Amino acid sequence: MRHSSRRLLTGTLLVLAAGAGLGVAPSAAQAAGVTATVDVNSQLKVRATPSLAASIKGTLHDGQKVTVLCAVNGQNVRGKLRTTASWDRLTNGYYVSDSYLTSARRIPSCGAAPVAQKVKVKVKPKTTTTPAYVAGRVRTADGPVNVRTTPSTAGVPVRKVVNGGAVQLACYVPGSNVKGTVRTTSLWDRLSDGRYLSHAYVVSAALKPCAPSSTTAPATPTMTQAQFIAAAVAGAQLGWRQYGVPPSVTIAQAVLESGWGRSGLASVDRNYFGIKCQNGAYGTLANGCHVYATTECDKSGKCFPMSDAFRTYATMAHSFRDHGNFLRVNKRYTPAFAYTKDANNFIWQVWKAGYATDPNYYTKVTGIMTAYNLYKYDTWK
Repeated sequence: MRHSSRRLLTGTLLVLAAGAGLGVAPSAAQAAGVTATVDVNSQLKVRATPSLAASIKGTLHDGQKVTVLCAVNGQNVRGKLRTTASWDRLTNGYYVSDSYLTSARRIPSCGAAPVAQKVKVKVKPKTTTTPAYVAGRVRTADGPVNVRTTPSTAGVPVRKVVNGGAVQLACYVPGSNVKGTVRTTSLWDRLSDGRYLSHAYVVSAALKPCAPSSTTAPATPTMTQAQFIAAAVAGAQLGWRQYGVPPSVTIAQAVLESGWGRSGLASVDRNYFGIKCQNGAYGTLANGCHVYATTECDKSGKCFPMSDAFRTYATMAHSFRDHGNFLRVNKRYTPAFAYTKDANNFIWQVWKAGYATDPNYYTKVTGIMTAYNLYKYDTWK
């Protein structure tokens, strides 16, 4: 989050949540992606596969910037810019027709295999420093492998790694048993970003076990997705009545930002949105503050260890109501409240105001709202 009262948690305490998006990295050269701009008269549909007949996973607005990983062939589409059978794969694994996108750089083919260049490498003197991560490679005959928020097949999938994909491994933890291409095992590898990949699909040098922690998020979720939504409805609807935030938006943001309530901050302190304390003050809806290790990153991508205090809550409903209050009292989000009965436009305005730096945040939130029919909880209907 970019606004002053939120910060990204790191370490074993918080398992980062990416919600419904399943990012696919076809190759290391494509991992950074190509920035493209949507040029459409109304809205551009994001689809599950490169076809107009595929299910809709979200929408994009005219002028919205997206990150494209690569291009595939699909159904021919006559769009605003061109007529083409090329479809662009986004970082969440879904597709949009290239007939509506402009980009400064050529979008690579998803099937292209980059040729490694031979370079002369100077041999450095040996040191006794232990590498921070162990290089691994995914081997799968079962299709792309999910990276999850917890070491469990029930964990929220946040992206996929294709066969031959490189990964950076920190350590391993026990989790749910998986029968994979390489082996059958209950071990899961923690990646450099704190997420998890089953060791059943990984080839690597020996890994060390992760250091035990009493605050590590549980491998088995405490609630199913249906149970999470059912538990969230009352607080989200009360937040709508008190502050005007559409319930579908509140629930979808909670799913995305807490990983269905499995993040350390949500499971320990019932804080589903990462709202912080301000100089020890936690408002009228929270019941205290909890100091955690965090990471701050500058514009160059360099990150620094920090610590900060996050609000704690007695119930999920209190966290959801505080989320509504947070948006209402921050003037930067005032334009959103012209759309309190239009959930998609509401979250679009919130994202435009700087709520999240992720260029695909709007698509992820609306994708969750669509996939789980959260609009039915918007009480004005």
